[in-house]
Amino acid sequence: MKRFIGKLEALLEMGGLKKDVACLSISGLALAASLFDLVPLPFDAAWIAIVLCGVPIVLEAFIGLVTAFDIKADVLVSLALVASVLIGEDFAAGEVAFIMQLGALLEDLTVARARAGIEKLVHLTPQTARVVGENGEQIISAEQVKIGDRVRVLPGETVPVDGVILSGQTSINQAVMTGESLPVDKGAGDEVSSGTVNQFGAFDMEAVKVGEDRSIQRMIRLVQSADAGKAKIVGIADRWATWIVIIALSAATLTGLIIGEIIRAVTILVVFCPCALVLATPTAIMAAIGNAAKHGFLVREGDALERLASVSEMAFDKTGTLTRGMPKVAAVETVSGYSSEEIFALAAAAERLSEHPLGKAIVRDHADAGGVAAPEIAGFRMIPGEGVEAHVGGRRVSAGNRKLVSFSEERDLTDEQAALERYQSDGSTVIFVAVDGALAGYIVLSDTLRSESAEVIRSIRALGVQPVLLTGDNPNAAAAIGRRLGIEIVHANCLPEEKLEHIRDCQAQGAHVCMIGDGVNDAPALKAADVGIAMGGVGSDIAVDAADIALAIAGLLGPVVGALVHNAGSVLVIVNSALLLAWKRRA
Repeated sequence: MKRFIGKLEALLEMGGLKKDVACLSISGLALAASLFDLVPLPFDAAWIAIVLCGVPIVLEAFIGLVTAFDIKADVLVSLALVASVLIGEDFAAGEVAFIMQLGALLEDLTVARARAGIEKLVHLTPQTARVVGENGEQIISAEQVKIGDRVRVLPGETVPVDGVILSGQTSINQAVMTGESLPVDKGAGDEVSSGTVNQFGAFDMEAVKVGEDRSIQRMIRLVQSADAGKAKIVGIADRWATWIVIIALSAATLTGLIIGEIIRAVTILVVFCPCALVLATPTAIMAAIGNAAKHGFLVREGDALERLASVSEMAFDKTGTLTRGMPKVAAVETVSGYSSEEIFALAAAAERLSEHPLGKAIVRDHADAGGVAAPEIAGFRMIPGEGVEAHVGGRRVSAGNRKLVSFSEERDLTDEQAALERYQSDGSTVIFVAVDGALAGYIVLSDTLRSESAEVIRSIRALGVQPVLLTGDNPNAAAAIGRRLGIEIVHANCLPEEKLEHIRDCQAQGAHVCMIGDGVNDAPALKAADVGIAMGGVGSDIAVDAADIALAIAGLLGPVVGALVHNAGSVLVIVNSALLLAWKRRA
């Protein structure tokens, strides 16, 4: 039912936009027909524009004035419309209504797409669950799962509710919650979140958080609560409207009483009508947006450039934003008679059929390094939560974590322990390789920094902006990236709500925050930040929809951020100048 209502609301919203465009198109044609007397009608064709565009303005102004005594630009426009009709200036009334509705449409277009990401989040919500009970296994709606139910999740399925694993070993892709591309090994006693994906092994879990308390549902609510409102620069017109209305009414009344000509009084109302201001505001903003697009970044929120000029803190996601989000082999070490080249080749062969990102990285990097292909493999199998095993050239080769090689014969790793601890403290992942049950060596994989990341951090520091790292990765990996980039404030193991909480805490202390991210888990923070920047091209659609600005190419992070921060102030000056010029010309 909820899905049906959501789709219905989306259709109505889409229908409303199409209706506005249709009304404006018809009104424009009607005004042209009236101006050039193109179509013989028993009435002035301008009345079509008055009815389609003017009546909604008058009704909205009347309702706002009566219910909340809200004096906005619509009030003055309504007075000008009514007065023009009363003195027979039908074309003037239709023209004013058309221009005002065009300005409103342009304003709506700058923010309408910002809500699209919520619909995509809804699609990530699991719809069914496999519940195991006295009557065996049943598939029911995910919303019907109750706390304490035993839920079975098969490989490839999305976890339907939050819970704790009761039995089974697996690897979970938690990117939707943490933004990390590498799956996490899970076993009995470990927690899993709804919306995450079970990649390899089947498991049974006990439901702990269900219905609206599920993690994915909480994230949807976070994005909704952080939804941005009307562009501040557009709101300036409404704030000034109260005084403009008072001045216009006073001037028109005095003119009518002193001169005694109602036509002159109405002329004053029409001249004071803020058509130029209301139309120039979104038009100037859209011109700035178009210019920005030529340089590789798409501005979705009208006043994002203005807000960017006052940013005092820039928060970064790690994986996919400052790093490439792709594991790469950093070192191959041997602890046996095998050479490092042989260890690399054997591991690449064993991982040849693996779907795990780490296994794929070993195979890819071995090929890129020009490694000689290992013999054909046989007996390949994946061991959920541990690794892989295969027969390579008559030898049984295992590659995985410590659990996989714990059955190996005893071996003193004292000499290698310092190196292992150093790699792990840097946030790297270690894959142990065993041959015929004996530990032979290990392969170190780590995420790689984007080439422009260091320059970005240096640039924003030079501008007096504080860089902050907000990541769902573990503390070791987060601290290592922070050290390499010179970021002093590092927050690790961040869930979406924790990133959002940091943004709001900073804003409560008076800071203006820019958030840069690429994942679904970054969407609430991108939405709540004073300026949200998404990594287009590599980022999720949900992050792009939630952000104010999307980088068309990930590699543009350095030059684009620098250009935005440097030039945001001058862009604001240009926009404000355009507004003042339009107002003066109209007045």
